[in-house]
Amino acid sequence: MCPPLSEYATRIVGLYYWLFLCLSGSSGWSPSPRDRQPWLQVNLGMKYRLRAIATQGTFNSYDWVTKYMILYGDRPDSWTPYIMQGGNSTLPGNWNYYQVKRNVFHYAFTAKHIRLLPLAWNTENGGKIGVRLELFGCPYDSSVLQYNGDDSVIYMYPEKRSRTLRDHIAVNFKTLEQDGLLLHSEGIQGDLFTLELKKGRLYLHISLGSSVLHKIDGRITLTAGSLLDNLHWHYVTIKRHGRQVNLTVDSQTVTAICKGDFTHLDLDSQMYVGGVIEPNLPHLPTTPNFRGCLENVFINDINVIDMAKREDPEIRIPRKLHFACRDILLKPMTFAGPNNYLQVPGFFRRPRMFVKFKFRSWDYTGLLMFTRFADNLGALELGLSEGQINVTIFQPGNKKIQFAAGYRLNDGYWHSVDLAARDNLLTLTIDEEEASPLKITNPFTIRTGDRYFFGGCPKTNNTIRKCETKLNRFHGCMQHIFIDNEQLDIDIILQRQWGRYAELLLGTCGITDRCTPNPCEHEGRCIQSWDDFICLCENTGYKGEVCHMSVYKESCEAYRLSGKYWSGNYTIDPDLSGPLRPYEVYCKMKSYKAWTVIMHDRVDGTKVSGSSIDQPYIGDVNYWNASWDEVTALANTSMYCEQWIDYSCYKSRLLNTPNGRPFSYWIGRNNESHYYWGGTFREVQKCGCAVNQTCVDPKFQCNCDADYRQWFSDKGYLDFRDHLPVRKLVIGDTNRTGSQAQFTVGPLRCHGDRNIWNTIAFTKPTYITFPTLRPGTTIDISFHFKTYRGNCVFLENSDDHLKNFIRVELNTTQNLALVFMVGDGILNVTLHSPVPLNDNEWHFVQAELNVKVARIKVDYQPWAVKRFPGQTFVTMQFTHPLLVGAANRTLRPFLGCLRGLRINGAPFDLEGKVNEAQGIRRNCTGQCLNATIPCRNSGQCIEGYASYTCDCNNTAFDGFYCHKDIGAFFEIGSWLRYNVRKKPVSDEAAWANWIDPHYDNFSLGYNDTADDIEFSFSTVHTPAVLLYISSFVQDYIAVILKNDGSVDLRYKLGLITHKYQLTHRNLADGFPHYVNITRHNRTIKTQVDYMEPIVEKITLVEDARFDSPRSMYLGRVMEVGDIDYEIQRHNAPGFIGCISGVRYNVYAPLKALFRPNETDPPVTTQGYVSESNCGAFPPILGYVPWEVDPWFTGIEYFYIHDDLGLFWITVIVILALLLLFGGLYTIYVYAYQQKGSYHTNEPKNLESPSSSRPLTETLTREKKTLPEIEEEFRSG
Repeated sequence: MCPPLSEYATRIVGLYYWLFLCLSGSSGWSPSPRDRQPWLQVNLGMKYRLRAIATQGTFNSYDWVTKYMILYGDRPDSWTPYIMQGGNSTLPGNWNYYQVKRNVFHYAFTAKHIRLLPLAWNTENGGKIGVRLELFGCPYDSSVLQYNGDDSVIYMYPEKRSRTLRDHIAVNFKTLEQDGLLLHSEGIQGDLFTLELKKGRLYLHISLGSSVLHKIDGRITLTAGSLLDNLHWHYVTIKRHGRQVNLTVDSQTVTAICKGDFTHLDLDSQMYVGGVIEPNLPHLPTTPNFRGCLENVFINDINVIDMAKREDPEIRIPRKLHFACRDILLKPMTFAGPNNYLQVPGFFRRPRMFVKFKFRSWDYTGLLMFTRFADNLGALELGLSEGQINVTIFQPGNKKIQFAAGYRLNDGYWHSVDLAARDNLLTLTIDEEEASPLKITNPFTIRTGDRYFFGGCPKTNNTIRKCETKLNRFHGCMQHIFIDNEQLDIDIILQRQWGRYAELLLGTCGITDRCTPNPCEHEGRCIQSWDDFICLCENTGYKGEVCHMSVYKESCEAYRLSGKYWSGNYTIDPDLSGPLRPYEVYCKMKSYKAWTVIMHDRVDGTKVSGSSIDQPYIGDVNYWNASWDEVTALANTSMYCEQWIDYSCYKSRLLNTPNGRPFSYWIGRNNESHYYWGGTFREVQKCGCAVNQTCVDPKFQCNCDADYRQWFSDKGYLDFRDHLPVRKLVIGDTNRTGSQAQFTVGPLRCHGDRNIWNTIAFTKPTYITFPTLRPGTTIDISFHFKTYRGNCVFLENSDDHLKNFIRVELNTTQNLALVFMVGDGILNVTLHSPVPLNDNEWHFVQAELNVKVARIKVDYQPWAVKRFPGQTFVTMQFTHPLLVGAANRTLRPFLGCLRGLRINGAPFDLEGKVNEAQGIRRNCTGQCLNATIPCRNSGQCIEGYASYTCDCNNTAFDGFYCHKDIGAFFEIGSWLRYNVRKKPVSDEAAWANWIDPHYDNFSLGYNDTADDIEFSFSTVHTPAVLLYISSFVQDYIAVILKNDGSVDLRYKLGLITHKYQLTHRNLADGFPHYVNITRHNRTIKTQVDYMEPIVEKITLVEDARFDSPRSMYLGRVMEVGDIDYEIQRHNAPGFIGCISGVRYNVYAPLKALFRPNETDPPVTTQGYVSESNCGAFPPILGYVPWEVDPWFTGIEYFYIHDDLGLFWITVIVILALLLLFGGLYTIYVYAYQQKGSYHTNEPKNLESPSSSRPLTETLTREKKTLPEIEEEFRSG
């Protein structure tokens, strides 16, 4: 909509047609840069209901507005500021001249005049204010009534009564009064409908029926709005369907459910509009009639004001009304800036001072008025301090006079201040309470000055008439300013330049109540200032900016997991930030679980008599410190719950009845009745003795059902969690002669937390969905995760166009982010972790978003926080389902494990979404657990959930599964040295190592009390040193192949050399053999070829530390210095053969040689050392098939080296030659035989291939003559 006419302030230079101001027009509005407070005013010509505004900059320029304020009203001299949600009146503008910025009003309002106030604009490249705008709305028909407090309109119901299932009532009003009746109607059955103002707030009282006889009170009250006495139009809508009622005031909506079971509203006779006027009832006893204006009063689509204007017979009007709204011209002003003030002139050197004004504010402190007396007689300061009016008189050379009056004057309501002063007397009257004014009679002299300052002092260097104060600037509204009994006309004073001002809004009061509705949750107390609020959370059990987060843990199990291991009373909050309050329980801590115990009033037993099945005794179970919902929440989140129940009887039956209905039973969760007893299975209508076959009478299922005249009992634990806790017991067979019964219910005992361990694993790129979140203005999210991915989304909820969303994601391996768009563009708060978060370990994430702050943390790291401005509003109105595991269904999927997801305290059942086909598994089970080919040779499986990899870094093997041996062939005289350390361990590190072994692991880089050695080899040569590990001291480790092929282990730790035989068998047989040696402190375990391991012990008197390992040798020991004689004796000529898979702790020398991962590996070789797997021991798990090996490049052939000795090589060569000659000789003899047969026989006629006889027949005949030919050959 582009309005037909616009009005401009007279100070604006230039004349533009309204057509040019429309969007995409060829020009725009641009005021003079000299104008200190420019504005653009639009006259719409008639009243419109406006829903949005759109702006552009001036065409083809650098002129555009980045922030602005909108004022609206029915008159050009009385304005209402548009306030966005959150109390902010500043609308975002443009960022260039051509793009359109549209702001949709969060509630529609009506206006005839619009004023736009630029607050900020582009200043780069000479830019200034420039605006093209368009308004969006529709024409609005208005029917108005003026009420003066003694008026009323009475709507007579058709047929003298109204019975409705649904109601839709709308009314617009504006007033200066805090109290007044808007609508009222009653019914004879207790039905009630009343809409009234009280203390500037709107109250709706409604009842669908009440009864004094049956003690039924169906009345409920809904409250909405605040500061509604500001003479601005307010829009009220009431919608009811059955028992549900919605009350909306402007943009605030509250909902309630009517009490009772009735669904219809039955009202009798009539509805009063604006007041009750009857001969004997001039108004309701508790509420005065309305004073102000009403507009468009609709009662179920009936326009009551329009009917009154037409004098409809269904409308009764006690007295004549005015069908127009006669506004009172108040001309309020708003002090809204950090440097605001108003300076006005006064009458100079008068002996009497009179100052009067009205103000309203939320601030605790602020300067209301300051004036300096003439003739240097001092000054007078009127200020607001701690909700009181402080008056201070300054006199040169004398002590200042100071006193206070009033109480809680910073409550947001209008308060009047009337100050009169003359020499030695000052009178202060607050809120026109003339009966008790404050009078001061101290000696002082009054001579009025020529200027008065309101709201603050200007910044000036004038020391003669300077305004000086230590008070903050006042923020709020003022009106009706009188000086020396003369009312100030602000427009005239400013027009004639008699006064000055800064950062004032004239003609409007822009105060906003930020504590209505209360932004503080869980009964937190809200206190506010002009532009912000704070929540006081003391004694609520909650914390945070809006009292959202619980101070307590959700269960005893959570306390145990946090390190609380002692039993006692604890306060728990099962739903954390949810609506249920925390309460105290007893926690019985065990090493592996924590029992939560809740006591009640039936633990000591209750005797029952005189009850029957038709009139049973009902015993309520009242739990201590907790409501029924709170106890149920605990049971619902626990892993296991139990409750003891005991029924003792004397001729009183329990379950057995002729018709199947039990005499007695218990009622549990959801008010469901259960007919089974303790110690048995659910819903079998038996007692524990029937299960154990111990009932006193086998014909019955319970001891008490035998109906004996002696005491018996049926007791046991109820342990089906979904039925617990016990809420009531119903006892129905104690009315016969001699019948007695007593029941006992034990405390509710629960342990575990289903939510903490509610775990799933995402093994494929997928997601799960939950219902759309409805968090309101605050949300908190917590969960545990583990993953290997460095970029993924944990969860997201959004609307259809991603203009409103919240997301928790892992941006990089170390950046965890809460990303959101909930009212002011896309924002995020990112936590940078010092350690990677994709390490496949569990991490705990917490995130919170409210109107004041967004924050996120992981594990025990500090919160990453993003604080919002004081007037921020958060709107989380999502339409899509909550996605867990991805964003936008397919974007950046999460692969890993999630557990313990909670949002606003409510647990989410992740395990209920398990779907193996889609890649969602129960528990944290990825591919490593059920890998088709596990990682070999102690390789660590790195979980990828959709796949897995094997980390071979700490092994001596290679390949995708760590299955490929890395070995070498050593010729005679060749050797390899691997340097473990370059220098010995310092005395300081050794001392630290001895004092604290844990510290030693950090300082030394190795564990000197444990060794892990493994390798495989094959050879036919003896003797040899298979492996030797030296040290910077005399310690060493050696594995020796002796002359007879047996293998010994030698350990030298300290002064003593320990000798152990690994095997007595001859291992120098040319076949691969596997050796494993493991030492932990003084225990040594050895194993050869996976045979039964041998365990050896080092005595306690000997050292168990292997100090300062230096080098590791393969092939031959080339250590400098003294070498043990046994090592020397077996060291020559060196190892000849193959050795593979050599590893000492984390050191793999052959892998460092053939697969180096550093530029200069610490490996030295001498002689011929070539890579070969000839010494590889066959894997016990079998070989990896080449078709499943991702690293397969071709079939490998085992390379056989000539390491079998010269003799055996000569034998093999001779055998090969003999076989060759024998084969040639056989062929020769056979050929000679065939040739001889043809020489000693007559030649045969060869048949042509074209002969009619088949070739097979000739062959057959030749075969038959072979014996004859052989005989002739022998005879010849």
